[in-house]
Amino acid sequence: MFGNHSQKGYTEIAKGIRIKTLVYGKNMLMTEFQMNQGAALPGHAHPHEQTGYLVKGCIKLYIGEQSQMLKQGDSWSIPSDVAHKAEIIEDSVAIEVFQPVREDYLKYVNENDIR
Repeated sequence: MFGNHSQKGYTEIAKGIRIKTLVYGKNMLMTEFQMNQGAALPGHAHPHEQTGYLVKGCIKLYIGEQSQMLKQGDSWSIPSDVAHKAEIIEDSVAIEVFQPVREDYLKYVNENDIR
């Protein structure tokens, strides 16, 4: 599977936070998050392991009892079932990979971008 870049197909999942699933396979899924300054990703947990890379911007990420200010080029890993949340300090873009596939994120695929 190949994913072709486009600005179409993003879905707002929280005020100021948009998502698009870029590609997925049998065991993992990759998404892009576009986040506006001042937005917040509410605390949550899920059974999926999650790794991320901050393409641009600045966010404060909370993983369990820890928190860190992250800037462009920084990355993270969130274990399964660990609560996490984020505060968006600057307009930001993040790429995140989930394993296993988040079935609930398949609805965020723009089929025109997948080959």
